[in-house]
Order: sequence, then C-alpha cells, then structure tokens
Amino acid sequence: MLTEQQRAQLDWEKTDGLLPVVVQHAVSGEVLMLGYMNQDALSTTLESGKVTFFSRTKQRLWTKGESSGHFLNVVSITPDCDNDTLLVLANPIGPTCHLGTSSCFGDASHQWLFLYQLEQLLAARKTADPESSYTAKLYASGTKRIAQKVGEEGVETALAATVNDRDELTNEASDLMYHLLVLLQDQELDLTAVIENLRKRHK
Repeated sequence: MLTEQQRAQLDWEKTDGLLPVVVQHAVSGEVLMLGYMNQDALSTTLESGKVTFFSRTKQRLWTKGESSGHFLNVVSITPDCDNDTLLVLANPIGPTCHLGTSSCFGDASHQWLFLYQLEQLLAARKTADPESSYTAKLYASGTKRIAQKVGEEGVETALAATVNDRDELTNEASDLMYHLLVLLQDQELDLTAVIENLRKRHK
C-alpha cells in the first residue's frame, strides 16, 4: 500500500489538486480504467480499501461500484516517478465498465489477460459434467492422469524442438501449457503463485 513517505511526496499542486489514477487488474495486468483522486478521495480509498475517485462531473467523491456493486478492491497504490500520477492495482468485483466489459478500454488487452481468462475458464470446468468437455473429463480422471499428460506433452514439445519444426513446437507448447494449467488448478494453484516464485528466485 502507499507509504506515508510516498503520500507526503505527492505533488498535488502540479495537477491542481487532482491526480490521474490508472487502475490495473492485480492478477491479469489488464488496464481497467482511468480516474482522478483529490486528497479526500485518496484518504477514503486507503481507509475503505475500495477505489474512490473525485468525480469531475458529479463534483463529489465517488466510490467505484457504489451503485452497481462492482467495486475495485485495492491491492496496492504506487506513485509514478514524478509523484503526480498513481497506479492502483485492484481486484475487481464484476465488470469495471458501465457497458458490462471488464475494461473501459475495450479490446485493448494484454496477452497475459488471455492466460488469466483461460485459467478462470479451466477453474470453472472443475465442477462441470465430464461428458461436457475434455477439461472436465481430465479433472474426473484424477491427478495422476493429468500429471501423465503434462509429462507426455513435455516430451513431445522437446522432440518438436530437436527437429526444428516451429509449427509443431508451437502446437506442442500450447498443449503443454494447457495441461500444466489444468494440473495447477487440480492442485489448487495458479500462475500467480508460479510467477511470485519466479520473482523470488530472480531477486
């Protein structure tokens, strides 16, 4: 969260008391929306844990989701290098845009967003009828079978690389990623845990 030192360094005068705020999905990285905060809005956001803006049209504080229930739960707040813009990482409850989409910026989504969406779909398949999808059938077959598929796809990916078949490598790597995501979901893990572990190793 925003430290007291960071908060004290914010340059409110430069922006006439309103700081631009970019809100980004804390997991997928999708940019959700842009808003503005005055000091009261920032205080309310920090106290409530829900993103609150100063609405320039309503001329009042406005908590995102106050009428729809689609709140933005704050994970972190970080100022930019000039201390005149804020980046908020948040976990959205429902769609962010009033049009019913996840982002106010439409289809301008990052590639990582697809992996997040795929992960959510795979998670939903855990309770589906095994006859309804291949993924549900995999879950029903048990952990050993899912792990076996990861091993098989890993070998096939490696073999495709050894013969320099780029198309086959792309297909096999896709199969490997899919089955790995299913295995992680089966074990109550997700890519976030893996990425955090990689970050720790990198440090």
